[in-house]
Amino acid sequence: MITSNAYNYINVLDKAADASWTRESVLAQNIANVDTPGYKRKDLDFESQLQQQLKHYKYTNLDEKVKKTDLSKLKANIYTDLSNYSYRLDGNNVDIDTENVELASEQIKYEALTNSINAEFTRMRQAMGKA
Repeated sequence: MITSNAYNYINVLDKAADASWTRESVLAQNIANVDTPGYKRKDLDFESQLQQQLKHYKYTNLDEKVKKTDLSKLKANIYTDLSNYSYRLDGNNVDIDTENVELASEQIKYEALTNSINAEFTRMRQAMGKA
C-alpha cells in the first residue's frame, strides 16, 4: 500500500482487487463443498464497507471522497450465507449453478480492477514523462 492520500484511489482499487481475489477463493471453496452434507455457503462482503466509507462525505465529488477514505476500515468480511436455509435434505445450501455464475462474475470484476490499477500506473508514468 502506498502511504499518501495522493494514491488513495490506487489503494482503494488494490483493496477491492484483494477482496475480489479472496471472494473467488471463497466461491471456489463453496463449489468444492457442493456435495458435503451440512456445508453452508460462504460469501464475502466488501462493497458495503466501501459504500459506508464513501457515505461519510455526502457533498463532495468521488475523487475527494476517495482521498478522504479511511483505508484501515476497508476490510472484506467473510460470512455464512443463509445458514438456517437449505433446499436440500442433507442440509447443504450450495447451488452449483449460482456459484458458477458468481465465480465467473467475480473473475470479470477482478480483471477489471487489475486493469484499472495498471491504467492508473500508466497515467502516472506518462505524467512523469517516463512512458
